Amino acid sequence: MLDPAASDVLVVLGVVFGLAGIAVGAFALFRLSQIHRSLALLEASEGRETIVDVMGRAVGDVQDLRQDLRALDTELGQTREQLALALRHVSVVRYDAFGDMGGRFSFSAALVDDGGDGLVITSIHGRTETRTYLKGIASGKPDIELSPEERQALELARGVGA
Repeated sequence: MLDPAASDVLVVLGVVFGLAGIAVGAFALFRLSQIHRSLALLEASEGRETIVDVMGRAVGDVQDLRQDLRALDTELGQTREQLALALRHVSVVRYDAFGDMGGRFSFSAALVDDGGDGLVITSIHGRTETRTYLKGIASGKPDIELSPEERQALELARGVGA
């Protein structure tokens, strides 16, 4: 058994620790209520948002961006398909059609798409007249026999003679 002086010391220490615990708990409760009030004021004040509101909006924005990215990816695929059909490979060969004229006023121009479909335009300039011819190209093959200059222009446009 404990002597009465030791038990009195233990009682006093227990009361002191108990009061300290109550004081710490009261302080924590007071701080929590202050934080809660400031958060409520922050939510109530106009133009101010909580972190939860900001994060919720950010998640929605990311979802919108993902949808926009999918739409752009689809549109890019369609644009690439259309671009393959565009007459974007172009070449021009200038030459003298007649030996007695200088200046290389005659030309053959080839315009083809990625699949080799397109056309060859030839303009032959003479002293008294200029004639223009058009020949179709399908899959790299002409519908009418090509002159050497036209063939050269077509090969340059398709990247064969480059």
